[in-house]
Amino acid sequence: MGTIRAGDTLPSMKLVMATADGPKEITTDEIFKGGKVVLFAVPGAFTPTCSTAHLPGFLQHIDALKAKGVDRVVCIAVNDVFVMEAWRKQQGVGDAVMMVADGSAAFTRAMGLELDLVARGLGVRSQRYALIAEDGRITHLAIEAPGGFEVSRAESILAAL
Repeated sequence: MGTIRAGDTLPSMKLVMATADGPKEITTDEIFKGGKVVLFAVPGAFTPTCSTAHLPGFLQHIDALKAKGVDRVVCIAVNDVFVMEAWRKQQGVGDAVMMVADGSAAFTRAMGLELDLVARGLGVRSQRYALIAEDGRITHLAIEAPGGFEVSRAESILAAL
């Protein structure tokens, strides 16, 4: 299929998120249907840029995003649900950002945005990107160049809203 593009509908599939009752499956339809959602993907929880800039940037700008009509901000990574929950707690996310696990990279592959870091001992991860979706359809997609951190940062997404 290739890489997903603006105008495409997000793939319908199951992901996992932590809840007070333990891990819970959640569908992309539940996440994206009927609202305006910002999703940002990081190569990995607890990794340097992800922890010092990407997630903190969205936390810092959460009120501004909501003021521009965003119903939900979602962070996704190719990590298991327990790692995503530990990272959520360590970063002080609370319920400001929905932390979603794509543990087997199924969603990431369906998007065509996988990043092969096997040679570096990190397995298959997600490229760094951010998107805006309205009712499950992508209206803006910003994929970073390798090693980059410009187009997917919170400030860039705010400017695109």
